[in-house]
Amino acid sequence: MIILDVESAPAGLMDAHTLDLLGFDKLRALLAGYTASSLGGDLARQLEPSTDLAVVRKEIALVTEMVTALGLNQAPPFSGLHDVRLIARRAAIGTMLTAEQLIEVAEALNCTGAMYRYRMRLAEHLSGLIDHLSGIEDLGTVSKSIGGCIDGRGHVLDMASRELASLRQKLFELDEKVKAEIRRLLRDPELRKVLSYPNATVHGDHYVLPVSVNYRHKVPGVVHRVSNTGETLFVEPASIAGLSADRVQLKADEDREVKRVLRRLSSEVGRVAKPLVYALDVIAKLDLICAKARYARDFDMYPPDVNDEGRLWLRQARHPLLESLFRSEPVDGRKVMPIDIRLGIGFNLLVITGPNTGGKTVTLKTTGLLCLMAQCGMHLPAGEGSLVPVFRHVLSDIGDEQSLEQSLSTFSSHVSRIASIFSVADAQSLILLDELGAGTDPTEGAALGRAILDQLDEVGCRAIVTTHLGDLKTYAFNNERAENGAVEFDIETMRPTYRLHIGQFGMSNALKIARRLKLPKALLKKAHRYLKKRKGKSGELARLQELRLEAEQAKADALVAKHEADREKAALEQERGALAKESADRAALNELRATLKAGTPVTVERFGAVGKVVKVDAKKQTVTVSVGIGQWEVPFDEVFPVGERGA
Repeated sequence: MIILDVESAPAGLMDAHTLDLLGFDKLRALLAGYTASSLGGDLARQLEPSTDLAVVRKEIALVTEMVTALGLNQAPPFSGLHDVRLIARRAAIGTMLTAEQLIEVAEALNCTGAMYRYRMRLAEHLSGLIDHLSGIEDLGTVSKSIGGCIDGRGHVLDMASRELASLRQKLFELDEKVKAEIRRLLRDPELRKVLSYPNATVHGDHYVLPVSVNYRHKVPGVVHRVSNTGETLFVEPASIAGLSADRVQLKADEDREVKRVLRRLSSEVGRVAKPLVYALDVIAKLDLICAKARYARDFDMYPPDVNDEGRLWLRQARHPLLESLFRSEPVDGRKVMPIDIRLGIGFNLLVITGPNTGGKTVTLKTTGLLCLMAQCGMHLPAGEGSLVPVFRHVLSDIGDEQSLEQSLSTFSSHVSRIASIFSVADAQSLILLDELGAGTDPTEGAALGRAILDQLDEVGCRAIVTTHLGDLKTYAFNNERAENGAVEFDIETMRPTYRLHIGQFGMSNALKIARRLKLPKALLKKAHRYLKKRKGKSGELARLQELRLEAEQAKADALVAKHEADREKAALEQERGALAKESADRAALNELRATLKAGTPVTVERFGAVGKVVKVDAKKQTVTVSVGIGQWEVPFDEVFPVGERGA
């Protein structure tokens, strides 16, 4: 989900079936692969398109800033980031954390401190990222407390408390006494005769000797273990039993002191739990933003211009999943063919025709998936300046699906799906329908297809419809809000080129394909004669098609020219605004300088230090300033009132 503030934004309302058809889960998994932590990965896998224009614009702007930051080698420091939010909340209610949990908390605290300092280093123009990180505090003191008491292996150090150090010193001295006694016993020749082997061993916290079972009576003490064969008894000698009892007591005291240290550290974590959890939420979202930026840089993406006017213009758009697939599994040098798609600019309905396997479905999926990406606040695998509306619904019926559970035919399944689409579609919807009118009698299918197109037109939505029915090719000729589109098919290679041409209608190329496949010439001639009988108006249709194509090309050229002019105008206005601001700042600074008087603190640029005004000479436009132990006369331009220049 797109989340810019610490509070969760409402989830999107996109159609789950459409998300599945467009491969949205695969896109989320691909994005999750660019995250640096489980926190960011979870957000990526839960990503949902937003229908709030302001939220989408803000998120895209953050990703754009992060792309800039990465280009400046200002990548966020995610090292040590762990999801310790639940642990911190448990500490806040008094739960004692384990040493291992405290180490994870310390590493997370170090990460928040690094983020605090990272914010300070960010370039000033990356204001969105600076604001996003503004609530993070440096909680390094708690991390230092933990690090001073627990080492990296989870061992509580002697220095954690004086009492613990004292107890461990006593344990050390006691262990040395036990070892000395064991060494003395092992030096006794008589005792060595009754041992299975001449060494002591440790069982639990007790030093024991391996006594042969036949000589048990010669070594007074406590039996702690018997060997698997039953031939050896492991006996703690009576002479060290008392020392062992003292050791058990000291170990219990040590354990209590360790727990007291852990409780103290847990209490410190509990006191900073709220700012820590807040910081981790912010950093998790930053991880998601960074993942989007890394993905954008890796696949040469650009930020779209989002709008609420229904204007869609994808320039040189590429399908992100296909592009990722071809990169990871190269297939005969194949690459994704960029396409230009337009809706809501001159027409709202695009009817794409052409042969099967000609790339029509890829066009639908590219359009739908890129719109969802934009509404997730992502950059797009498309040319700079692409326009994307914020749709309330993205609804699709793509592919040759059949509902086995309902025992529906392919045709019935598509009709049922289209009915459900119309039940929620509105003017702020994008509707994608594949192979309209297929699966039934061509004449009835075409009639139903025209009725569906009329209904789409009446709803006022943006829609792309693919079909191979010839009767639907003329629909756009009689509706000014509709336009034809065609996908190319290379007859020589017998493969689709995936190029989309708006303003054309596609041909099935059945006879050309048949000729390439060496069907008998007599058979092909007969097919041409039958075709001419059925298409008496083909010449008139072709001329109309040519006129539409010319008009569309002129419209596309004009649109490109207008877009470039608008971008130049926006850049010029931005430059003028910057100059005006600079001029206003300079005027305000001059006004402040005019009010300078003796004793006013100022920053002197040439010294990079703060001094005090001694005398002002308005006629000479100079100021005498006391800096350190000397006084200097400097021009007005080199003096800045404190606070006006980073003093």
